[in-house]
Amino acid sequence: MKFFEDLGLAPEYLNSVEKLKYTEPTPIQLAAIPPLLEGRDLIGQAQTGTGKTAAFMLPLLQRLNQNMKGVQALILAPTRELAKQVTDAGKALAGKTSHKILSVYGGQSYSIQLRALERGADVIVGTPGRLLDLIHQKYLNLSHVTMLVIDEADEMLAMGFIEDVELILNELSVNRQVALFSATLPERIRKLSERYLNNPVKVTINPKAVTVAEIEQRCYRVREEAKIAALTRLLEIEDVSSALIFTRTKAKAQNLSEDLLRIGFAADSLHGDLNQSRRELVLNRFREGAVKILVATDVAARGLDIANVSHVVNFDLPAENDDYVHRIGRTGRAGKTGIAISFITPRERNWVNQIQSFTRQPLRENTLPTVVEVEQKRAERMMDRIAGQMLAGANSNEKALINRLIERGFDPGAIAVGAIRLLRANEGQINVIEIDLPKEEKTAKGKPRNHSKQPAQAWPKSYAADNRSTGKRHSDEDGMVRLWMNLGNTNGIRPGDVVGAIASESGIPGKAIGAIDIQKDHTFVDVMEQHVGVVLRSSEGKYKLRGKPVVLRRAD
Repeated sequence: MKFFEDLGLAPEYLNSVEKLKYTEPTPIQLAAIPPLLEGRDLIGQAQTGTGKTAAFMLPLLQRLNQNMKGVQALILAPTRELAKQVTDAGKALAGKTSHKILSVYGGQSYSIQLRALERGADVIVGTPGRLLDLIHQKYLNLSHVTMLVIDEADEMLAMGFIEDVELILNELSVNRQVALFSATLPERIRKLSERYLNNPVKVTINPKAVTVAEIEQRCYRVREEAKIAALTRLLEIEDVSSALIFTRTKAKAQNLSEDLLRIGFAADSLHGDLNQSRRELVLNRFREGAVKILVATDVAARGLDIANVSHVVNFDLPAENDDYVHRIGRTGRAGKTGIAISFITPRERNWVNQIQSFTRQPLRENTLPTVVEVEQKRAERMMDRIAGQMLAGANSNEKALINRLIERGFDPGAIAVGAIRLLRANEGQINVIEIDLPKEEKTAKGKPRNHSKQPAQAWPKSYAADNRSTGKRHSDEDGMVRLWMNLGNTNGIRPGDVVGAIASESGIPGKAIGAIDIQKDHTFVDVMEQHVGVVLRSSEGKYKLRGKPVVLRRAD
């Protein structure tokens, strides 16, 4: 067994590790810390929750030059939540050293971040869009940067930030050290590493499966209209300490959380329509246990690192295999067990084989709990609560009340029945709705109908594939809305700038942005209809692109 003392860490960081109660290095820390301390470039393939933040942060902090002023290291994160989490982890690992770590991201005012930059920082953690904007406006000096960490690179790719990452890489000295971490390594990420990393050490944790073994993966066949009924049964049967439930749209996330709250579950939602202060309030309540169930979209949950999530539920199936991996990776953290549940409608039947092939792990198909099983579980919970109160004993007032009831002619059994009825009335009862499960249909020839064909995803075409200057004020794609932006060719913007700015500041995924048509002094950009509201609210001159305030409005 190896310990942190064996990895070459300085005493001050060993003290921080001990203070944080890290007992022994995780596999990614064992493999990554020594070569990073030597100054080697590194590619680390590991899931979220495997300890990768400490794997790159400890050597990064130790390699900082104590006598040099200015920013020496950059850490790129796909979302503001992850940027904040990495910053907090870095400050804890820095301990009593004098190193200053600062996070910059969209959604926070420029004045706050500029004042913090003026005070000085050794390490900057930020989202690509905001970092690139600060670089272009000469607020961020990269002349002393010798270390760059790209965290969750595949998430960067999914959100359309890879071009921004490349621009930042090109701003740095050729002598920089680069560490790239990613749960998966798509072709675009591999090509980026070949282009910008110098003879990197390659570290792969858990190579035989892209999901961790500690996660029990289950699925249930259920019709779309019966999903809520199925979910409530599972929430009653399962031992849920906290659950993260994923839906396809922000409207469904909001509606589902309200439905769960109305029938008695402590639930809240996290989606793109929430402002930053509301997001932080919801996340804090979830972390503290005031909210037991959090319903979220993929966009809103990107980069979240929440400990002790016992269950992840795919209320709606994800659009991509990688999204499934990222979703369920939020349970089963740090060696703990977790449960991932997916609801599958008849048209999505082939999804099971597809995911099992991708993750190389079994996905067990289960039957939903019956009405009888739910009622038995309720009875067991009630018995446990009553037994706990009985073990506590009765005080004098309670004994006197029981004696008065007995004097009125009630026997102890009747008193107990009355108390149980009152207890049940106070806690409320959720109706157990009968569920019509999907049955295998037959074709006209008597053969089973194939439910394996998934409906085509309504994702827009890539902005890079359709950047012709048409000047159209209406989108050609169903489900897309064309927006007008006040910046164009004369401002030197490119398609990647548009995607990075909108996705970073509004929190929507890069793939929710479609065709981009850059004109001389303005730009047309297609955005998926469900994201238009949050994009417009975020783009009223509140952030800048190439030093100019961004204003978006409907073009059609």
